[in-house]
Amino acid sequence: MKNQTNTTLAIRSSLALALALAIWSPVHAQSPEPSKGKTMAAATMMERCQEMKQQKQDIKDDIKAQDAQLTEQLANMNRAPEDQKTDLMAAVLTHMVEQRIAMDARKAQMEEAMMQHMMLHMQMGKESMSQCPMMKGMKDMDDKSAGASKEQQRDQK
Repeated sequence: MKNQTNTTLAIRSSLALALALAIWSPVHAQSPEPSKGKTMAAATMMERCQEMKQQKQDIKDDIKAQDAQLTEQLANMNRAPEDQKTDLMAAVLTHMVEQRIAMDARKAQMEEAMMQHMMLHMQMGKESMSQCPMMKGMKDMDDKSAGASKEQQRDQK
């Protein structure tokens, strides 16, 4: 009886040790340099910041390209003979609506990703947020709007 209890205890201890090793090893396998810890997280975060900034720029570039396409379509429509204008107008409107729907979906997805990105910065601490290239851009916007606000107040007096 006592022999069976010792065997059960040994088996359970071995299973607990194996489970602990199984859980612990993937955590260390993911981090190539575990001694750096927080610096690796900060470096990874800065890469994400740059990716988010690039995605935002890509959206702006795509909007400019879409605007150029629409401008060309409108010019073609305006130059067209009267009997073709209605069809061309319908094509322009259809194209505008399709672009708008796609861009709204893309912007919503980007906003969600940016919110998650900012939450990660908040978890990493205040200094992490101030190092984000996107936040630096927003700070510049705040400075510009604060300057404009002061000018408006001065003009009103």
